[in-house]
Amino acid sequence: MTTTEPTTNQDWFDRARSLTPGGVNSPVRAFGSVGGVPPFAASAQGAWLTDVEGNRRVDLICGWGPMLLGHSHPDVVAAVTETASRMMCPGGPATGEVELAEEIIHRIPAIDEVRLVSTGTEATMTAIRLARGATGRDLVIKFAGCYHGHSDGLLAAAGSGLATLALPGSAGVPEAIASQTIVVPYNDIEAVRAAFAEHEGQIAAVITEASPANMGVVPPLPGFNRSLAALCHEQGALLICDEVLTGFRTGPAGWWGREQQDSETGGWTPDIFTFGKVIGGGMPVAALGASHELMAHLAPTGPVYQAGTLSGNPVAVAAGVATLRLADPAVYEKIDIAAGRVIDLVHTELNRVGLPHSVGRVRNLFSFKFGDGAALGWSGTDEFGNPAPLNEDEVKRQESWRYPAFFHAMLDGGVSLPPSIFEAWFLSAAHDDEAMDAIAAALPRAAEAAAAATPA
Repeated sequence: MTTTEPTTNQDWFDRARSLTPGGVNSPVRAFGSVGGVPPFAASAQGAWLTDVEGNRRVDLICGWGPMLLGHSHPDVVAAVTETASRMMCPGGPATGEVELAEEIIHRIPAIDEVRLVSTGTEATMTAIRLARGATGRDLVIKFAGCYHGHSDGLLAAAGSGLATLALPGSAGVPEAIASQTIVVPYNDIEAVRAAFAEHEGQIAAVITEASPANMGVVPPLPGFNRSLAALCHEQGALLICDEVLTGFRTGPAGWWGREQQDSETGGWTPDIFTFGKVIGGGMPVAALGASHELMAHLAPTGPVYQAGTLSGNPVAVAAGVATLRLADPAVYEKIDIAAGRVIDLVHTELNRVGLPHSVGRVRNLFSFKFGDGAALGWSGTDEFGNPAPLNEDEVKRQESWRYPAFFHAMLDGGVSLPPSIFEAWFLSAAHDDEAMDAIAAALPRAAEAAAAATPA
């Protein structure tokens, strides 16, 4: 046990590394791809994070998505405090889990029933098991660069965390399990069609992020999700729409709901949805949802087993219920506008220093890629008319070596970005003019640092 109380981020990181692998409990937090010492949070309020050294920074991570309203929103804190004062873990059903299920189903009319779990990984893992149990098939198709949690069968070409660490997959995953997952390029419906043809009658499901946000944000081509749904149903397979990141963040009904508003992209419904992040309001809650018919396969009504002592924990669901009830259309409009302001600020500064780039955006989720897209062979186009990547292979061609300099200049300037170029940026309804001014003040130096960076 330490005899000297840590006071700096370095002190806390050193102490953590003596107790925890890499000093962190989730790999990207270790700053492996950007270098340096991660700030250890002491407090968070609204749009701001304060570390143990007293440095106050605008937060553009927002807990990787759940802080839709900002940190420590008083109504969410009150809901958590009131519930915790009554019970923490009753070990049986409680009213809050029913209320959270009602909120989800109200927002997604394509869902009849939900099952609450504790993490996004647990939600997608259960969705895969449900799909296999319902179809009697074993194989699953996923897309390179899409991340669906760290269960064994879904870690192949899984984007963000693995890409940040330059890992192709994970040790400890048996080949027999890995072989049950077929990986194809994102935005390539013909590759999916070819996989179905090669494995006729064997594919249980296709799992896809509603819009990928784990290789940076790479939006689906218009109509891609609709084509996926049609192909799955034609082949007797299920479509799993992973909205762990996009669900109830990119709009009141997630990215699926956004696509239904456009005749070019709408008109499709997945068989199973998975959710996380926002439905917990900063607490560990996730869910999967589907029709009555499909959900009847889950225990205790069916033979597909899933269980969890903390599933639907009353304190956690209280945060989720409060968050969803407060997240009205005005909240989404405010966050969308704030995201647009940040995108314009970054785009302007990168143009000023002559640094080619693209922006990937789905409403208020976005990220930037550095490089001359035309020279790199990017085959898409972003909202500014710049070439943009359409899949993981194209994403990995970017000049990712520029990001550490950009990241640390922003951090030094009072803005906390995701510590990986393969992650999305997040804002909240609390990102006001003060936060925007701080971002604008930090950007010129950061853009210059990125432009001046050289490959290691």
